[in-house]
Amino acid sequence: MNDLETRQLRYFVAVAEELHFGRAAERIGMAQPPLSRAIRELEHQLGVQLFTRTTRRVVLTSAGEILLRDARTALDAVRAAGRRARHAGEPTRRLRLALKPDIDGGLLPRILDAYAGDEAALPVELVLGRFGEQAQPVRDGRADTALLLHPFDEHGLDHHLLVTEPFLLAMAVADPLAARPSLRLADLTGRSLPGGSPAHQGPFADAHGWTGTPDQHSGPAGDGPAGDGPAGDGPAGDDDTPTAGTAQSTSDLPQILRLVELGSIVCFLPTSVTLRYPRPEIAYVPVSDLEPATLAVAWPQESRSPAVAAFVRVAATIAAAPRQE
Repeated sequence: MNDLETRQLRYFVAVAEELHFGRAAERIGMAQPPLSRAIRELEHQLGVQLFTRTTRRVVLTSAGEILLRDARTALDAVRAAGRRARHAGEPTRRLRLALKPDIDGGLLPRILDAYAGDEAALPVELVLGRFGEQAQPVRDGRADTALLLHPFDEHGLDHHLLVTEPFLLAMAVADPLAARPSLRLADLTGRSLPGGSPAHQGPFADAHGWTGTPDQHSGPAGDGPAGDGPAGDGPAGDDDTPTAGTAQSTSDLPQILRLVELGSIVCFLPTSVTLRYPRPEIAYVPVSDLEPATLAVAWPQESRSPAVAAFVRVAATIAAAPRQE
């Protein structure tokens, strides 16, 4: 068997994540027939069936699920190698830090101040993303380290837990539940998160918006796994058009807070974030049976960078300081 090519893996991952040949072809910028042929040739080369195809569905086989996991890792490694080589050759080297604005446990200014004084420090460049998007840039070389909420997809990464703080529920003060001193998740039945998921499922239930699922893999252009819809081997049909009004998929926190004020949605925020956004029309209510928010610092398992090691060491020291005091 000949060695697999990155082109083949990229085609396979697109189909495996979209589970729809038409959408996968559009995502990678090629026509559908040659993509279908390429997948059949890959199956022939490997001697296994990667997809079960019907007129309405495309489903990964057990062999396809194994290849998807390893193909993602391989493509991440190839992209990361190129990016890290380019970064290392830049005239001014930098430490790229991935984070979601406001998700820093209130520690980021102190971490950056202390890090700047370390002899191994490099100038810091912030790589900003939406909730749940911080681990992937570290894996694929767009970032050297990340501040993110645990749990997340840890494959290929090491991490250190920094601080733990409660999640609070943000809801309109006019909501009847807002007057209670504490709530339980079951009390939130009928209320929705920014992406449309039921609030009673907790902060990690939402696939969109400010409170989203922990890190998911994305394609080279940021394409993530597809949602529900037709998945045949033909072009996408009318069912692929999103239904208006089914979810508030904005990821901008001020916009989300405005929707909370209007009573359209609720959302979960770490306590440190609620302290930055006091609003008279929003109540921040504890939820007694909700796991707390845990901030972590993550870095590549194979990293040997003194700058990354210094950042992790400083972050851990700053996070521990309040407890020592």
